[in-house]
Amino acid sequence: MNLDLFGKNALVCGGSKGIGKACAIQLASLGASVTLVSRSPDLMSEVVSEMEMNIEKGQDHDWLKVDFQDIDDLRKRIKTIVSNKNYQILINNTGGPAGGPILNAEVEEFKAAFSQHLLCNHTIVQLLKKGMIESGYGRIINIISTSVKAPLDNLGVSNTIRGAVASWAKTMANELGVYGITVNNVLPGFTDTQRLKDLFGSRAEKMGISYEELAEQFKTSVPLDRIGRPEEVGAAAAFLASPAASYITGINMPVDGGRTRSL
Repeated sequence: MNLDLFGKNALVCGGSKGIGKACAIQLASLGASVTLVSRSPDLMSEVVSEMEMNIEKGQDHDWLKVDFQDIDDLRKRIKTIVSNKNYQILINNTGGPAGGPILNAEVEEFKAAFSQHLLCNHTIVQLLKKGMIESGYGRIINIISTSVKAPLDNLGVSNTIRGAVASWAKTMANELGVYGITVNNVLPGFTDTQRLKDLFGSRAEKMGISYEELAEQFKTSVPLDRIGRPEEVGAAAAFLASPAASYITGINMPVDGGRTRSL
């Protein structure tokens, strides 16, 4: 199986922590040169120091400070880096919207989430597409959620926006396929990240129970009987970015321990 990513450049959004960090580390382990994108320079510097790097094979890593709440700044900064080199791999990954019932959500919450997720994803793809075509290699992987298959309770805005991103990705896969560029979605289930801790903590407080008790309740809904690890999601993304996944495009890949009941 060909998993070799030496000579490939990867742009990993939200790469300073959690699933984004895990994706970056996995891609680097396969040989990719990784550019991290987030708002946290200190955290990104730490991640760069953790990633494997084979200098003799030309592997190098760097980072770019970008705030996804400012799409004009995002466009300007990404446009600058792609003027210097082509990227063959893109990991679209952005922190999810706050939890809460959809009926309680303000219109501005939907607008902000739509911009930070779908519009930012779209902007980056438009800027990286040319380089992928010139390189003869393109992999776009979107980190979304299992909510695109079955909406999750108390995540109204997130469910809505994640579904929009999934449909956007499928459409993009159809259009970019002629260039050999693949577009796929990775759908994490319960994964041990700060976002999960925040969501569980808020819900546990409202229910009057401990975080540990709530986590145990949710764990029982997972056939593998545990919470997932970020590196397991990162491994799925790295596979989809590899030459071995060249004939896989337009799919939603759950990494959820079997929790999602639909096919």
